[in-house]
Amino acid sequence: MQEEFSEHTELYEHYRIVVDRGQKLERIDKYLVHQLAQVSRTRIQVAAEAGNILVNEKAVKPSYKVKPEDIVSIVLPHPPQYVEILPEDIPLDIVYEDDDLVILNKRAGMVVHPGHGNFSGTLINALLFHFKDLPLFQSGELRPGLVHRIDKNTSGIMVVAKNELAMNRLAKQFFDHTISRKYSALVWGEPSPPEGTIEGNIGRNIRERIKMQVFPDGSGGKPAVTHYKVIERFGYISLVECRLETGRTHQIRVHFQHIHHPLFNDTEYGGDKVLRGTTSASYRQFVNNCFRLLPGQALHARSLEFRHPRTGKVMSFDSPMPDDMQQVIEKWREYTRNRTNEN
Repeated sequence: MQEEFSEHTELYEHYRIVVDRGQKLERIDKYLVHQLAQVSRTRIQVAAEAGNILVNEKAVKPSYKVKPEDIVSIVLPHPPQYVEILPEDIPLDIVYEDDDLVILNKRAGMVVHPGHGNFSGTLINALLFHFKDLPLFQSGELRPGLVHRIDKNTSGIMVVAKNELAMNRLAKQFFDHTISRKYSALVWGEPSPPEGTIEGNIGRNIRERIKMQVFPDGSGGKPAVTHYKVIERFGYISLVECRLETGRTHQIRVHFQHIHHPLFNDTEYGGDKVLRGTTSASYRQFVNNCFRLLPGQALHARSLEFRHPRTGKVMSFDSPMPDDMQQVIEKWREYTRNRTNEN
């Protein structure tokens, strides 16, 4: 009997299978078709070509013949989900493109993929229009090309795959945590120490399923690690650089809420209230004016570094701070200078 472990995240699947002692020699692509329900032989073969099928920790080809007690590990891009999504001519801010991938800046307020009543105006609707001639975007999948995502009200840099091979190889890099992602965030207060690591499993909130929560005792959720460094202090809020080691839903927002420094203007995690500072009416008005400048939480996906899925070359991209977040930072700089001069 095969021993199997499977993990499903939003954008990839991971399986681990220990082959039965009585298993006869069989091509691994054929073997896995029988082991993994609803996974086609073509998907398995593409995964093998991308180096995403390991036997005893070594990559194998589809022709490899499984043997008793082999340990098989396979990483696949997200499972196909089919729904009718219409292409829409929505402008995209593309900063780089080749035959395998596209790098773009997502504006705050745009939903990445359809769901929860958002079936139009999403990034996927735009991609289906711009890449309508590519087979991957004609497949009817709900999330073609996506290997990661950023929240609706988070702006910044994203990579999207343009073919199955690129999807597989990029998904593997995200799974292995070899992709470097840095974010800029404004948080309430001054995190202490000024440079550190936040760890704590993240999973669905027990009471409010659309939100996430930290399970510090590990009783739920999945492991999550966020490294941070305070870049600039404004007395009552701080500009922080975050580097993700894992990529859980709402990770930065939930981790900073957990250490009592929620993101500035984060309506879901308590950052849209005056949490630090004076009780004066003028100060509260100043904070509310800053809130009004932002579409949501003050969070920006600033940089992305990974290996090209075909050439293996290291690629690095940066995204400039959006105007609204930059305006808020400038307002706080001015406020801090004025406070210093008054004292």
